[in-house]
Amino acid sequence: MSTRFLAAAAPLALLAGCTVGPDYHAPKPELPPAFAEPQAAGVQADVDLAHWWRSFDDPELDRLIEAGLAHAPDLQTAASRVRAARLGVVQARAAGLPQINADAGANTIRFSKNAGFSQLAKAFGGGGNGGNNGGGDNGGGAGQGVALPGDSIATYSAGFDASWELDLFGGVRRQVQSARAAAEAAEWDARDARVRLAAEIADDYLVLRGAQRQAAIAGEEADRQARSLSILAHTAEVGLVPQGNAIRQRTQLAAARARVAPLEAEARVRMHALAVLVGEPPEALIGELSVARPLPSAPPAVPPGLPIDLIRRRPDVRAAERRLAAATADIGVAVADLYPKITLTGMAEFISTALGNLFTGNSLQLSAAGNAMFPVLDFGRRHAAVGIRREQREQAYLAWRQAVLGALRDVEDALAWIDSERRGNAELRSGVADAHRSLATVEAQYKVGLADYTPVLDSQQQLLTAEDNLAQSDVRLRQDIASLYKALGGGWSTEDASPAPATLSGGAPPV
Repeated sequence: MSTRFLAAAAPLALLAGCTVGPDYHAPKPELPPAFAEPQAAGVQADVDLAHWWRSFDDPELDRLIEAGLAHAPDLQTAASRVRAARLGVVQARAAGLPQINADAGANTIRFSKNAGFSQLAKAFGGGGNGGNNGGGDNGGGAGQGVALPGDSIATYSAGFDASWELDLFGGVRRQVQSARAAAEAAEWDARDARVRLAAEIADDYLVLRGAQRQAAIAGEEADRQARSLSILAHTAEVGLVPQGNAIRQRTQLAAARARVAPLEAEARVRMHALAVLVGEPPEALIGELSVARPLPSAPPAVPPGLPIDLIRRRPDVRAAERRLAAATADIGVAVADLYPKITLTGMAEFISTALGNLFTGNSLQLSAAGNAMFPVLDFGRRHAAVGIRREQREQAYLAWRQAVLGALRDVEDALAWIDSERRGNAELRSGVADAHRSLATVEAQYKVGLADYTPVLDSQQQLLTAEDNLAQSDVRLRQDIASLYKALGGGWSTEDASPAPATLSGGAPPV
């Protein structure tokens, strides 16, 4: 008996090691040896990419980003998706294991006195009147599992049933691979959410401080022009200068004052945005952030490293690679549906008409069955499903390629903007110094009567424009540096979320 069983089980054991569908191999990106855009020359300081915002040396910015990383709804949503994806792995793994259920029941039935077999039952029951002998017959029926018409019978049962679909062609194994890769993709997505959140908070904070600085410049200029107007108005009243000079000065003062309100509104809007990003109501940070502070200092130059390092660092690229792995495993799931499915079922139950002897050997009832399903004709449905999975795998590959190209572009763009802004910022800073000297010269000439007030007005306007342009350039330079940190995948560390090693059966770990 055992020899025949082993002979029958041997083919199933061999088939159980078969896994249909393509094995996954991590793609090899085509990368340039180095980035093309110029990088800052000189000594380059080491920056902790995991906490790159600290390089701005602004405690308020540090606090906002840390609060956002701890409480932002977007990150909580990403964390929930990670937990759901990990449960998906448990679900997929359980599909390849036997399912065991326990059941218990109690049933009673009362037979009709007018049943068609009543005369036959009376003939074999040993009594001619079931109604008169209801008490005794009912007791006997309960004990022997037989009841006459008009009597009742009760049965009790308790047991287990198990079913197991044999994973002969690896469909379940491919499902597990796909679920694991999807869980790893969710983990990388969560890290990418951290990267994007930190960069967005930094961007809004820099714009906020820049708007406050521009508003202060406009306010200072308006105050200076108000003082000039007061002097000029008195001078015009006594006829020393034309009234037109005072009118032109009043017009310029109105324009300077009008610049303040939009800048203050921009600052308030950024306060609202920052509050929402850290998980607070829009008005929560107004009191704290309304106090104007200097723009954070520009961090030192950051070496972008090599393109291959970027691909390893960028969470969005890693997530795209994991989705490609999941899509590859899904092909095997669809291919497995083309092959036969074998299901084994078994049941062990205790059944008795009396609770007293329910759990005895004589009450045990066993049953077993094996079922095989062979696909014969489905009009191409299963083959179409395989084709769909292959196309989805191709789409996942193209999405991964796009993620790689996008990552390279992000770094190149940031380097180009930083190089351009640094040079432009130096020119603007020199221009502000020249504007200050020019204004001082024409004001001195005006005071001693060597020039009229028109050059003074022109120099004031030039200085205001130069300072405003420099303030905007300072913000853009810091935004560009923050963009470079984001492009390099900064903002996460292995301590934040540790994904399981991304290795699939028959495949290779991601680059």
